[in-house]
Amino acid sequence: MHVTLVHVQVKPEHAVEFIAATRRNHAASVREPGNRRFDVLQAPDDPCRFVLYEAYATAADAAAHKQTAHYLAWRDTVAPWMATPRRGEPMKCLCPS
Repeated sequence: MHVTLVHVQVKPEHAVEFIAATRRNHAASVREPGNRRFDVLQAPDDPCRFVLYEAYATAADAAAHKQTAHYLAWRDTVAPWMATPRRGEPMKCLCPS
């Protein structure tokens, strides 16, 4: 499985908009053939800090996700709302194997 944690810090004035745009991206992403999980997490101590947990069956599936219309729309929509550039952290999935 190909897993990435995407760390996002959003400007406070755009947190609500970011959540709405990310919900739309999530709804479409979980329907992708190679998607295994697509969780959107918000820090309990900072409502502007998020982690997207993205798990795809293969690296090719994860790469295909980044070519979808819903991802490209999300990326372009939320880019100006970022307080810092988003950071993808690849992870090695141990369980489930």
